[in-house]
Amino acid sequence: MTQETPDDLTRHATKMAKKKAARDKIMATKTDKRGLIIVHTGKGKGKSSAAFGMIFRCIAHDMKCAVVQFIKGGMSTGERDLILGKFSDICEFHTMGEGFTWETQDKSRDIEMAQAAWAKAKELIRDPSNHMVLLDEINIALRYDYIDINEVVTFLAEEKPDMTHVVLTGRNAKDELIEIADLVTEMELIKHPFRSGIKAQIGVEF
Repeated sequence: MTQETPDDLTRHATKMAKKKAARDKIMATKTDKRGLIIVHTGKGKGKSSAAFGMIFRCIAHDMKCAVVQFIKGGMSTGERDLILGKFSDICEFHTMGEGFTWETQDKSRDIEMAQAAWAKAKELIRDPSNHMVLLDEINIALRYDYIDINEVVTFLAEEKPDMTHVVLTGRNAKDELIEIADLVTEMELIKHPFRSGIKAQIGVEF
């Protein structure tokens, strides 16, 4: 490692001071606060995990929140077990799906369950006491047209309370949803252990 000279340290301090001043100037203009529409999509892993990270932040700050799972069935997951076991007083948790469509093999039942999940989601979002509502894997239901994307977009645009954050996860987010979202993150797949024959593991995937 090269030894820093006093001149090097001075130049670095001056550079960082200028960067901080520029950053502070930008931050001074960011005064607005409002509830966000947040989309996690893409083929990469981590969409739901990142969303649950925000839910746990809300819980840590004693902010009321809720989760509706659209596709995942009744299998035990770490997030659900922890929330139901420790934080059900501050975070409602509803697993409305019965598994992925290739598991249920019953399209009419899948549509019925997705519609029920959307009805619950609207109820929770309309409640202004909920700081954040996570709609886990709703993009899958939207992709298969189990729920009308135009209805979802209209509802979020017209009925979501001003300060409520709504997080929507799942692959293949519809363009209409991306258009109205405030924050969109696409998870990119580089490598995945499943391709090497490694199945989903407790503590990593669920």
